[in-house]
Amino acid sequence: MKKKTYLAAALFLGAAALSPVEVAQAQDNTGWVTLLNLSNLDNWNRVGDANWTLTDGALQANAGGGHLVSKESYGNFQIRAEIWVDPEANSGIFIRCANGAMPGADSCYEVNIYDKRPGQEFATGAIVNVAPVKQPPPQAGNRWNVLEITARGAQLTVTLNGEQTVNVQDMKHARGPFTLQYGGGLVKFRDVKIRPL
Repeated sequence: MKKKTYLAAALFLGAAALSPVEVAQAQDNTGWVTLLNLSNLDNWNRVGDANWTLTDGALQANAGGGHLVSKESYGNFQIRAEIWVDPEANSGIFIRCANGAMPGADSCYEVNIYDKRPGQEFATGAIVNVAPVKQPPPQAGNRWNVLEITARGAQLTVTLNGEQTVNVQDMKHARGPFTLQYGGGLVKFRDVKIRPL
């Protein structure tokens, strides 16, 4: 078996024996790019006044409001992020934003993490105003969750902790940066990666 195939397989299986360098090589070989390195926010632009800090191995905010916006734009991609929220939190990831300086549900696709959202059809796991989530919606509060988003042409899919919440065709927004949102409560992100398709 080739070394890069072995490393990718070992990473997929969660092998603890890999060194950090081997893990980085395996990730590179599978096309994933880590955008949140927990030492700085060089890959992001701030919009709004959310009090983002790098604390205890995670990016977190608990006051203000706004977004961290990726400096790069993406069309077809997969995003994988780990996110922790308290039960009252309002957060999510906005993708393909037409205007990174003014992200919103009308100019981006808003993949929601908001357990107590008024209008539960667009609560956690939904794409706001595009793809409702089945009822009752999944709950993300008080635990680490894995949010995965795939955008390939008009096809948009979302999974939360391995369960698909959205599978929809929509082409209002074809390309743009993505954002990490802070809207309220306590929100933490870690291991934010993107893989262009």
